[in-house]
Amino acid sequence: MATKTATTDRKIGRVGQRRQVVIPREIFDNLNMREGDFVAVEQHGRSVVIKPKKLVDPHDALTPVEAKKLRRSLKQARQGKTLPWSQVKHDVGL
Repeated sequence: MATKTATTDRKIGRVGQRRQVVIPREIFDNLNMREGDFVAVEQHGRSVVIKPKKLVDPHDALTPVEAKKLRRSLKQARQGKTLPWSQVKHDVGL
């Protein structure tokens, strides 16, 4: 009796001396990860799930008003409505 085995694109990593896990390059690149990025690690039964995690300091997040100003300024920059920094400093009296 023939049995079918499922083929997967499973990649193999390695656990180092200090419990460090090596993520295969293809997966690392596909997730647009960089050295030093954080990951969330969860246990599900006898499996381990590792997910990329972005940590944001609340002080680094934009308020809705700041986000609106940023969108407006980016739109102006795309339209070429910019001034040299020396002109801005002169206009505000610096």
